[in-house]
Amino acid sequence: MVAEDRSGLMKKRQVGRTNLYIDVLGLGGAPLGGNFVDLDYEQAAELIEAARAAGITYYDTAPWYGFGRSERVMGDILRGKDYVLSDKVGRLLKPGPVSNPMDFGMINPLPFHVVYDYGYDGIMRAYEDNLQRLGLDRIDILLAHDIGTFQHGDANTRHFNDLMEGGYLAMAELRKCGDVKAIGLGVNENEVCIDALGIGDWDVFLLAGRYTLLEQTSVDTLFPACRAAGTTIICGGPFNSGILAGRDTWNYSKAPSEIVEKVRALAVVADQFSIPLPAAALQFPLGEDLVTSVIPGPRDKTEFEQIYEWFETPIPEEFWSTLKSKGLIHEGAPTPDHLA
Repeated sequence: MVAEDRSGLMKKRQVGRTNLYIDVLGLGGAPLGGNFVDLDYEQAAELIEAARAAGITYYDTAPWYGFGRSERVMGDILRGKDYVLSDKVGRLLKPGPVSNPMDFGMINPLPFHVVYDYGYDGIMRAYEDNLQRLGLDRIDILLAHDIGTFQHGDANTRHFNDLMEGGYLAMAELRKCGDVKAIGLGVNENEVCIDALGIGDWDVFLLAGRYTLLEQTSVDTLFPACRAAGTTIICGGPFNSGILAGRDTWNYSKAPSEIVEKVRALAVVADQFSIPLPAAALQFPLGEDLVTSVIPGPRDKTEFEQIYEWFETPIPEEFWSTLKSKGLIHEGAPTPDHLA
C-alpha cells in the first residue's frame, strides 16, 4: 500500500502488516558515526537537517555506527520533531576504546567497544541503552543487527540460538506492549532472513546490498518467503558500498574484477539513455512492492542533495527492458515504471 504524507513530498509504504508507514526514501545513519568517513558532529547535524528539509521523516541508525556517535547526533536533531526511526540491538557498548578504530572502519568513534548479546536480557538492555544515547522516548522499528555468518562465521550458531531462545521473545514483547511498532533484522545476507522466518513473526528485514541494480539474489528464495509471511524489506546499501555511485568499493572492501565489469556494462546502458547510474540504482529496488524503503547513507549534505536529485530523475521503461534483454538484471525482477 502507498500513501502520501501531509507535505506531499514523499510517498510512503507500509511496514509489514503493521499500521506503520515509512518514506520510500530514507536516510541511513552509518556515515553519521564516522564509518569510513571523517564527518564531525556539525556536518552530521547539517546532513540530517537537509534530509528533514527535503521532507524525509524516516531515519535509520545503530549503536555500531561510531559506537554511539550516530545515535547521539540523530537523537539531538530529531528530538521534538516528526520522525520514524529504526535502531538496532544485538551489540552492547561497553566502556573502553578499541585500540585501532580503523580495523572496524571507524574514524573517531566514542570510547566504547562492542559485546555481542542476542539473548533476552541483552536485547532488553540494548533497547534501553539506545533510548538513552538517543535522548528520545521511542524507537519505532527495532532490528537485530548483523546476526548471520557474514558477520559471525562459525560463532553464528550460538548467536542465532540466543536470538531464537530469548532475543526474539524480548523483541516480540516490546512490540506487543507498544514500545516499538515493528521488529526485524538488519543484515547483509539472505540466508539468515530465511532462517529467521522459521523462528518468529517478523515485520521487516533491513537487507543491505542483496537487492540492488547490481545483485538480485533475493528474488527466487527470500522474497517469496517474505511475501508468504507478510514481511517487507528495507533496502540498505543501494549503491553496493559505493560501486554503483562511482567508487571502487563493494561489500565494504575493494570490488573484484567481475563486479567492476558488470558495473561497467550497466553504465554503458545508462549512458545510452543519458541516465546517471546512481539514479537507476536508487530507484530500481522500489519496483518490487515488498520493498518498503531505500536508505542510502550519504556522507555529507552535498551528497544527500545529489542523492535526492537522482531519486527524482525520470527513467523510461525502455531503460529497464534493455537491461533485462542484455541479462544485466534478473528477468523476474519487477521494474519501477511507476516512478518514471
